[in-house]
Amino acid sequence: MATTDPRDGLMCSICLGISTDPVKLGCGHNFCQVCVDRVLDTQEGSGLYACPECRPEFQKHPAWYRNKILCNIPEYILCTNPELEETGIFCTYCINSSVYADKFCLMCEAFLCESHLRVHSKSEEHILSDPRTTLENRQCSIHKKALRYYCTDDDAYICVYCTSTQHSGHQVESLIDASVKKKEKLRHIHKELASNKSEVDERVQSLQKQNIVLQEKAGCLTERVNSLFTDIRKQVDGLEERVRSEISRQVDQASLPLRDLIQQLEIKKDELSSKLHHIEELCDLTDPLTVLREEVSERDNCFYSECQEINHKCSAAVCNLDEELISHTLQTGLSEIVIAAYKGILLKERSEILLDENTAGNNLVVLTDLKSVYWTEIHQHRPKTPQRFKDHQVLSSTSFSTGRHFWVVETSKSGNWRLGMSYPSIARKGFRSYIGCNRKSWGFCKWNSQYSVMHGCKEIKLSNKFSCNRFGVYLDYEAGQLYFYELCDPIRHLHTFTTTFTEPLHAVFRVWLDSYGGAWIILRSND
Repeated sequence: MATTDPRDGLMCSICLGISTDPVKLGCGHNFCQVCVDRVLDTQEGSGLYACPECRPEFQKHPAWYRNKILCNIPEYILCTNPELEETGIFCTYCINSSVYADKFCLMCEAFLCESHLRVHSKSEEHILSDPRTTLENRQCSIHKKALRYYCTDDDAYICVYCTSTQHSGHQVESLIDASVKKKEKLRHIHKELASNKSEVDERVQSLQKQNIVLQEKAGCLTERVNSLFTDIRKQVDGLEERVRSEISRQVDQASLPLRDLIQQLEIKKDELSSKLHHIEELCDLTDPLTVLREEVSERDNCFYSECQEINHKCSAAVCNLDEELISHTLQTGLSEIVIAAYKGILLKERSEILLDENTAGNNLVVLTDLKSVYWTEIHQHRPKTPQRFKDHQVLSSTSFSTGRHFWVVETSKSGNWRLGMSYPSIARKGFRSYIGCNRKSWGFCKWNSQYSVMHGCKEIKLSNKFSCNRFGVYLDYEAGQLYFYELCDPIRHLHTFTTTFTEPLHAVFRVWLDSYGGAWIILRSND
């Protein structure tokens, strides 16, 4: 049975809101006074008037009467329920009074106030929603009935009549059951998203910590670099002073003979001036006999040779600056500055490296200081363990899984050797255990006088021109970089490996025989 909404008597059909200052026409319909006057004024030109609700025509302007009964009701309702000013929704069952609706029952299709909610059915079929929800969105567009089912075949929401017509034979379930399944999926998704969020939070925290560490390291490095450049500037200023002093010394040394030569030339210059003056006087004489008696040589050989010798000494003195010595002083000074700069950066990261004899092959001798290893023909008869290399190789007991580290290695001129870094999971026997012949180690190698670097069996040959047998290894774990240097004068960069390290790193060394003898490696201290 259709229900009558008590709101209809309060609503103005012109503005579709609660009537304010309500008036009633002769036909009995109520409107806002302003609204009905506006409509009737527009009809005045046609000579006929009609009620906006029921449309009966009047020859004269119809009179309206103030509805005293309704005048106070809208004001009271709007005052006690401010939200009604926007919604104007009342309880369907409060017929004798207008009471604001708190919920809307989708089953009953009725608005319910707080009092009627207490006696309303609590069955799951009676779904309650916000009264301001548009009912059209919850009704079947074909049958105008409430949507109560979900067709999984067509992914559609349907009413009870649709189940036997358009969706007959389809897989249909109640909205409640479909909602339960959807909530289960949502809870599963929520769980996964919560887990992902937790992982993201942990990753963010990890990155934030890394960023803090990075900023701290950058601050420390900046201080070191500032200090280093301050020292470099002092050394450059000192070198400039040394070069200037050397130039001044050579100039002073060359100036002594030049001053003597200048003095000699000044004397010869005076003598020449005297001779010139004497000749000029003879030329001015009128007595021919006097002119002829005066003996004047056209060329004084002695005087001429003396002037030539002085000129030669002047040329030699001017070319006497030792530019090679000045250039050598400059070059040596700059080289010392570069070496000091390298040391200022690298030696700050010096790390103590000790060898792990438990990994050493049986043709290696590890000295008691655990810093020296050399090849031997005599089998050492060490016990077989999973950690021990079958060949001539040994790991360091020290491992690195973070930070920057630097150490110095001295090698023999004879024999073959390899040095570098390795994961502890490197193989212990066979060709794949050799440094650089796998994906788990990075090596700098000498084989029959040929130098190279290796990783993953890929070899890059280096120049064979090495000035010394002292090398530096520099590791920046977070940056994934491994550097090799020749520590001579000046220090020379040999190669850099760049990767992402996934395990702790150990220093690793390999020495064995060549045609000139066995090889050895010494880890130098931090002095």
